Amino acid sequence: MTTRFHLQPLLDLAQTRTDDATRRLGELVAAERDQEEKLKMLESYRTEYNERFVQAARDGLSPDAWRNYSAFIGKLDDAIGVQRKAVEQSRAQTSEGQQAWLEQRTRLKAFDTLSQRHQKETGRREARQEQKQSDEHAARRSPDADL
Repeated sequence: MTTRFHLQPLLDLAQTRTDDATRRLGELVAAERDQEEKLKMLESYRTEYNERFVQAARDGLSPDAWRNYSAFIGKLDDAIGVQRKAVEQSRAQTSEGQQAWLEQRTRLKAFDTLSQRHQKETGRREARQEQKQSDEHAARRSPDADL
């Protein structure tokens, strides 16, 4: 007769929370990757647009075209600044998600260790009980028992 692990509900809860933290961390990592890709795209576009501006300046630009290029590059620089902040925030969230996952995993390991100890102790108790019953049964069948 196996005794139930009295902390099983906590072990189950720790497993559920660890699974949730794992899923959330995966989402955060994917979001961080997306933010970084957007930043790379903006930086690449800015570099490309700046090269066009330099080439157009060599070929000769009107003052209006110069202002338009400069204004657009300024807007790209602003967007890059905003995106860099978004990347930093995303990295911070990912770091927090990693910490939450580690904490949940540590709790789960602690409950799992207790569960394994419980199972081992239950197994030892059952083995002792079976041995005791076997010894009693053998003692009853032994010819020395008649003496």
